Amino acid sequence: TPPAGWKSTGTTSMRAATYPVPPAQGDHDAAECAVYFFGQGQGGTVQANLDRWKGQFQTKDGKPSPAITAKSTIHGLPVTTIDVTGAYSGMGGPGSTAPTGAAGYRLLGAIVENPAGNIFIKFTGPSKTMAANQAKFQQLLNSFDKAGK
Repeated sequence: TPPAGWKSTGTTSMRAATYPVPPAQGDHDAAECAVYFFGQGQGGTVQANLDRWKGQFQTKDGKPSPAITAKSTIHGLPVTTIDVTGAYSGMGGPGSTAPTGAAGYRLLGAIVENPAGNIFIKFTGPSKTMAANQAKFQQLLNSFDKAGK
């Protein structure tokens, strides 16, 4: 269930939903929250996805950006989150509006381990926009349950 103000632009073969988020004051680019669902046993391991997402960010000196990961449980479902900031190398996937090589970007990601298949949520955009929408991202995460919603 998307938070108030987030409207999906629809689904694609890879995306269950895409939520464009307008830029916060001081940012020029919009952010994007993509929800991926590939089915049971598909989409790669939790760690492989965390590593790939982290690898899309670098510090100003070209080194991998540090990432904060955490594990929690939402409605009985294991959830692993990642928070990483830096220069974003892209890899948004088909239909992504995120620029490549953008400095000052942030990714809030989550993998919800659902019995019907993992759900991957990748929210990427300029740092100010991401900070302004961090609570909405958590609200989206909190809406997932074992019914696969």
